[in-house]
Formats: sequence, structure tokens, C-alpha cells
Amino acid sequence: MGEVSSLFPRIFSASHVGLDGSKSSDIDRRLLIPLLLTSVTIQAVTAIVRVTTTYRAIELHLPVVWVGVISAVFAILPIFLAVWVGRFMDRGNDAPAAWIGSGLLVAACAGFWLFANSIAALLLLTALFGIAHLFLMASQQMLCIRCSGLRGRDSVFGNYLVASAIGQGLGPYIIAWSSGSAMLPPTGTLFGIALAIAAISLLTAGAIRPAPKISGHDRSSGVPFSALLRQRGLMAVLVASVITITSQDLLTIYLPLLGADKGINAGDIGVLLTVRSALALISRMGYSRMIQLVPRGLLTLTSMFGAGIGFACLALPIPLVAMYVAMAVMGFSLGIATTLSLTNVVELASSEVMGTVMSLRITGNRIGQVAVPFAASLIAAATGVGGIFVIIALSLAISGASVHFGRQEV
Repeated sequence: MGEVSSLFPRIFSASHVGLDGSKSSDIDRRLLIPLLLTSVTIQAVTAIVRVTTTYRAIELHLPVVWVGVISAVFAILPIFLAVWVGRFMDRGNDAPAAWIGSGLLVAACAGFWLFANSIAALLLLTALFGIAHLFLMASQQMLCIRCSGLRGRDSVFGNYLVASAIGQGLGPYIIAWSSGSAMLPPTGTLFGIALAIAAISLLTAGAIRPAPKISGHDRSSGVPFSALLRQRGLMAVLVASVITITSQDLLTIYLPLLGADKGINAGDIGVLLTVRSALALISRMGYSRMIQLVPRGLLTLTSMFGAGIGFACLALPIPLVAMYVAMAVMGFSLGIATTLSLTNVVELASSEVMGTVMSLRITGNRIGQVAVPFAASLIAAATGVGGIFVIIALSLAISGASVHFGRQEV
């Protein structure tokens, strides 16, 4: 990965303290700042739109199976586009990918605000939203690498994931603030707020300067996928990423349904999600210190087990105050687990195929987001929403154990 730093137009060598509390150096802060601002806004929009889409489905009296179908549509097209996006970025197009994603995000949010009054519209707009999200997530991960040298990389990823946690907490807070004690939030207003924040993200993404063009042929095009996947430890990390990211996504989708079953109003659901994001923020701020003290495999095991315990508690008939405790445990654990799902890939991948490997990670995540929500909707129809959280808890525990006991330390 060291060759990537030679492509940077300028690297700041002065040390500074990052958002995660760690000292860093070798960081291009002119690139990092718009990246962090874009991350906050994108995550806030994503949280608002995903939760509000579920509530809009409830307003339209759609069966629970359709909630899973809508969620799956978010991931279907990115499965086929992710590798192409990765090759595109390996040619030095991380900033254009961010611009494209932000533009598509604005278009999708405008559609939700104006037209999301039928199942067909929800499906179409969710698909567009998923493509926008793919471009943005893939570009941001590559930008983290471009704006830092090896010495500053841990700090940059720490800063990036803290910014993501801020956005993930801001979105649910806005939902809680706008909902009050109502069982259903004002979905039209929330879609309008998402559009406004998406417009801000378009401005911040526009401030990201492009990388210098790489001369010669596409460096990653000659590397077969089979060779990438045979790289030691990579498959185990990719599987753990799928389980972790999918569990986080399912929580956002199905917690409103769990709240409806238990008579919990939309405001409390928003606060529960905010608690999860706040604890994820705290854990990510301490990530750089934890990874120095605890081996990656063991940290993956404990964080995924902790997240599984939180999910299992939600499946039980516990009072609201206990749900807050479970969400706090889950949020802290998922904050570490999701960070590891990204940084483990960065540790394993070589610089010339970094964009492609990152996109393979996203492809795996999207496959999980297609298959698992649909299966979860069938489980919910048969056992209730609580059954989904039991399956998530077991999947996290098994995956964490597999990573710890079944692969080399990365």
C-alpha cells in the first residue's frame, strides 16, 4: 500500500489530534475535511431514508414481506456494479465517483419527497438510492487511503468512522425530534429533510479535488478475482463484513416494526437508534488504542459476540429501559466490529487493487443485503419480528468465532 502515497499531490506531515483522539501524521487535511463532512451528511441521509421508507410502507399498509423486498432492492443493482466501480476508482477516479454518487443521492431523495406513494415508486427510488450509496461508500473508502500515508492511515480511518457514526446518530435524532410521541413519524417532512441534507452533501463532495491521473493501463485489470480471493485471510474478513454490515442494516429496517409490535412510539425508536450510534461513536474514538492492545482476531470475536448479545436481548419481552441498555451494548460492539470489517481489508489488500478489493467487500455486503432481508421477512411473517433478531445474534456469534478460530491473524 505504500506506493499509493506517491500519487498524492501533497501530504501534510505535521502531526495533529484526530476526531478519534489519536495523534496522526502524513495526512492531507484539505482532502480529509470535505471527506469527513460528506460522510456525516451521507450517513444522516441514509439513516433518515431507510427508516422513513419502512414507515412509509407501514402507512401504505404493505405486508411485512414487502419491507424485506424493498430493502433487497437497495442492494440488487450494486451487486452487479460494484466491481466496475472498483476498477473505475483504481484508475484514479475516486473523486468523480463521489460526485456521481452525491448527484444520484439528491435525485433519489427528491423522488422520495415527491413520488413515494406506491410500492412501485418505493422500489424504483430505493434502487436508485442504493446505486448512489455504492458510489459514495466506495469512493470514501478510497479517499481515506489517498489522503494519508502509512503513518496517518489508522487516524484517517478513525476520523472517517467517527464522522460516519455522527451522521448515523444525527439521522435517528432528526426522526425522534420530528416524531414526538406519534406512532408514525411525518414521512413527507422527513423525506424533505433528507433532500436538504443530500443537497449539502453534493456541495461538500464537490469540494473533493480529484487525484492526479495515472498514466498507462488499468493496473488492476489483469488481476483475476480468484487470485484476490485466495489471498490469505481475505475471504474470512469479507464474510465477517457481510454479517456485520447486514446486521446493522437489518436493525435499521426492522426496529420500527418491532416498535409497532410492542407499542413503542416512533420517537423512542429514533432515540434507541441514536443511542446505538452514540455508543458506536464512543467505541470508534477508542479503536486505535484497542487495536494496539488486543489482537485483531480476538477483538473481532469479542465485538461480534457483544453485538450478538444486544440483538438477542431485543428478541426478548424486555421493558423499554432494558432495550436502551441492549442498544448501548450493541452500539459499542458494532462500532468496533464495523471498523474492523473495513480496516482488516485495508491491511490485507495491495495498493494496485485496493479499489477492486474494496468493491468486492461492498459486493459481498450487498449480496447479504439482498438475501438476508428477504429471508428475514419470511422469518418475521412466520415467527414475528423477534425471530429476525435471534437469527442476527446467532449469525454474528458464529461469524466472530469463525474469524477468530479459522484464519491466520491479520
